[in-house]
Amino acid sequence: MGWNQTGRARARWSTATTAGLVVLLLAGCTPEAQNVAPDPVASATPSPTATDAPDPVLDPAGDATANLAYFDFVNRALLSTTPTPSGQQSVENLVAAGFAKADMELSADATLDGAAADAIQFSVRINGSCLVGQTGNSGYNAIATPLLGTGKCLIGKTRAIDF
Repeated sequence: MGWNQTGRARARWSTATTAGLVVLLLAGCTPEAQNVAPDPVASATPSPTATDAPDPVLDPAGDATANLAYFDFVNRALLSTTPTPSGQQSVENLVAAGFAKADMELSADATLDGAAADAIQFSVRINGSCLVGQTGNSGYNAIATPLLGTGKCLIGKTRAIDF
């Protein structure tokens, strides 16, 4: 093989190598479509922010169903500061929130042998219906129920609310 053939072969190899390197370099510089970040100027439209719902309020003209959210709100507020409130604390909390003490019923805080009750039930009669709450070992629950045929909200013996 003469010089001309060897020189041309080297030139072709050099050109092919250079072209291959250019392709590799350019391929590394081209971003893929899924990796392209959005233009921050194009998405500068402010998005609305969610606002908290207002706290529920007592509806003196409403029934238990209309006031359940407020009853629950008031009781959960007490439980957030006093995890195991006494019956008296529960009643006083409800009175402070606007419920009438005369419309309340309360179960005993202690068993017959003096041990702490596993749960305390309390209720408020409101416009012919009942808000009933319970706190204790099983947590907190509240419901709106119809007034019982006895005119009361709780079944069984309740304690006097004389405090």
